[in-house]
Amino acid sequence: MSIPAFYNGLTVTEYTIHSNKISDAVKIVLLTDLHSCEYGKSQQTLIEKTDEQNPDLILMSGDIMDDVFPDSSTVELLKVIAYKYPCYYVTGNHECRSGRVKTQKNIFRVYGVTVLEGDCKNVSVNGQHILICGVDDPQSGKEIFDKQLSNVSELINAEQYSILLSHRPELFERYVSCNFDLVLSGHAHGGQWRIPRILPHGLYAPYQGLFPKYTTGIYEKNGTKMLVSRGLSRESPRVPRIFNAPELVVILLSPQ
Repeated sequence: MSIPAFYNGLTVTEYTIHSNKISDAVKIVLLTDLHSCEYGKSQQTLIEKTDEQNPDLILMSGDIMDDVFPDSSTVELLKVIAYKYPCYYVTGNHECRSGRVKTQKNIFRVYGVTVLEGDCKNVSVNGQHILICGVDDPQSGKEIFDKQLSNVSELINAEQYSILLSHRPELFERYVSCNFDLVLSGHAHGGQWRIPRILPHGLYAPYQGLFPKYTTGIYEKNGTKMLVSRGLSRESPRVPRIFNAPELVVILLSPQ
């Protein structure tokens, strides 16, 4: 008998974001905080759920691999989805502290994933150009993170829709000051323990502490939206998720 509070099956959460910089709809699947957890044999459950969305892009905002769990489950995912869809990736804190982050990045590259390290890519989707930027997690070093964020902020312009991949949602004010249209993050694992209507943002998130602010959904300030995914982790971390099922996030960018 399953207990709803501890349900850890894969859910799908959909968001629609409107912008006058978007001329035709773009569908994005956001993957974050997988931590090399398993979703069926050879990640088949996660792959099938991704295929059902028929995305134009797959964006990965960190901790797709882990510092403890082996990388093999993530490899099973990459070797399928990266050949089907354009994929873009940045590191999370667990990858940066793994001691093998260079090796992990190279695995992503081997399977055709674009690894963003303080740079931006001008991506053509449905006849329009979107700027996708990304930075390494601050665990790589504060100076590295600050320099990378400064680099990407200098590359955006007011006319083109810009997306920043950055693992840490608690740095929202920094992202707002850079004037990105959309920031995609994870890291907070939905606040880990959630109680409907009482703790909608969860009990705890790293670097935010108790009763965190940025754990799930869309936050907006001064024209910048930040979307935070609850992430895909199940076996890692070891603390169980309560009323906080893992999620695959689907974003539809739509004309205003």
